[in-house]
Amino acid sequence: MITKRIIPCLDVRDGRVVKGVNFGGLNDVSSPVELADFYSRCGADELVFYDITASSDGRKIFTDILCETAKKVFIPLTVGGGINTVEDFDRVLKCGADKVSVNSGAIRNPGLVEQAAKLYGDQCVVISADVKRVDGVFRVFAKGGRENTGMEAVQWIKRCVDSGAGEVVLNSIDTDGVKKGFDLEMLDAVCNAVSVPVIASGGAGCAEDFVTLFKTLPKVDAGLAASIFHFGEVKIEDLKKLLKENGIPVRI
Repeated sequence: MITKRIIPCLDVRDGRVVKGVNFGGLNDVSSPVELADFYSRCGADELVFYDITASSDGRKIFTDILCETAKKVFIPLTVGGGINTVEDFDRVLKCGADKVSVNSGAIRNPGLVEQAAKLYGDQCVVISADVKRVDGVFRVFAKGGRENTGMEAVQWIKRCVDSGAGEVVLNSIDTDGVKKGFDLEMLDAVCNAVSVPVIASGGAGCAEDFVTLFKTLPKVDAGLAASIFHFGEVKIEDLKKLLKENGIPVRI
């Protein structure tokens, strides 16, 4: 049986990990290098590193801090932020990333996913979608959740997967940082539309939210969270014990 993955997320701005609510009100947390080392040692299955202002600032990802972070990580590392070309994929992979997450870059250039998948393999390409309800419709947002693209989210994600994305990170802007649970409705819609692994992101407030996630939506492959791990509200070791007690397969 495939185990469910627990993935801490490092949202990095100006070389520091930050966290906010609904993609806004960002507060300083810690050094990404120190946090990456901590999570690599304490049972995280993977780690996600987002340079969250690279796209909105129109610049490339900070490779120096990424290289330092990658040296501390002995679990799969997914990196995103400012990924606009296959050259950006190449640069980030050479810094130590195992997978590359693309969002705004794929919106600007829909052919990027297919190009990268052909060069590096589907398993290396992650489509990260920032999604928010607008008049009851799931819409894709770009530039760190700042810009409504007007695109319907489920069809956009399916298009990216059909083009070669091997994994989906679904970021619900509606539940981000609110800590009242994952966006089950949104996740269910995406899981039913694609056959690749789907990672739930946005809304975790306690360990029980992960139990609810995996029991309600068995198709979800992983749960991603930030603040509850960063501030010690939930310890990954304790979370995995709880999941196992509830019959959810995890790597202990």
